[in-house]
Amino acid sequence: MPGRAPGRRVTAASYNARMTFLDMLGDAERQNRSMLCVGLDPEPARFPGKLKADPRKIFDFCAAIVDSVADLVIAFKPQIAYFAAHRAEDQLERLMAHMRRTAPQVPVILDAKRGDIGSTAGQYAIEAFERYGADAVTLSPFMGFDSVAPYLKYHGKGAFLLCRTSNPGGDDLQNQRLASVEGQPLLYEHVARLAQGPWNLNGQLGLVVGATYPAEIERVRAVAPTLPLLIPGVGAQGGDALATVRAGWRPGAPIIVNSSRAIIYASPDDDFADAARREALKTRELLESARPAHPAV
Repeated sequence: MPGRAPGRRVTAASYNARMTFLDMLGDAERQNRSMLCVGLDPEPARFPGKLKADPRKIFDFCAAIVDSVADLVIAFKPQIAYFAAHRAEDQLERLMAHMRRTAPQVPVILDAKRGDIGSTAGQYAIEAFERYGADAVTLSPFMGFDSVAPYLKYHGKGAFLLCRTSNPGGDDLQNQRLASVEGQPLLYEHVARLAQGPWNLNGQLGLVVGATYPAEIERVRAVAPTLPLLIPGVGAQGGDALATVRAGWRPGAPIIVNSSRAIIYASPDDDFADAARREALKTRELLESARPAHPAV
């Protein structure tokens, strides 16, 4: 497997425990010269070579990917359902510990899309931030602010609210106008305004906006000019990487462009980690090529 780029080794002990998610995100963007997030969606049936169809090897597969691409990414995004479906939550705990130990400079976003009443949300927050040690989590905001507030009690942790998602069915709700709100914004625009404004009590919120809708990314960025945007849909889902960066990236307002299957399943053979690195490098460079000419971030 190709080694990481040479340089000073960053250890978990050398990282300030009080560093916020946004601090980590900015550091990873600068150090790794990257907007690329690698999603970890392990499907044992798609595992390569000797790992194939063995759910006991979920940790081994994901850890190999992490080790191969850690110097190329702005974040990692494990999807909790892919672990829970195989009774592999213990392997997710091991993976989170592995990432903190071997790549402490890269923030980890737990993709859980939780959304429930305040008391239950408090338990989900414990799960995300205490059990798994995530730096940020994805949430559904459609039960209102009291379903988001428990996550904001964790100093420095991030929370990404579903805003304009990449699936076709997102139109069913997100693209509807709110006649009862001044200016009659689309629902996703209203979510962006809340996240940029009154809900963002401690500067911890970001938004999930799909790469399959570059025009909507631009509209969200206009409403929420400073928030980090988590943008899935590049790669297997067909999102336009160049259009995504042009629509969403601004100096001081990071975007986290996620690719999962196109990277982690780049090869069906035992060279999967090497192939993942090559695909991640290619995607990172493509994203960087679209970054407007600005002073270094």
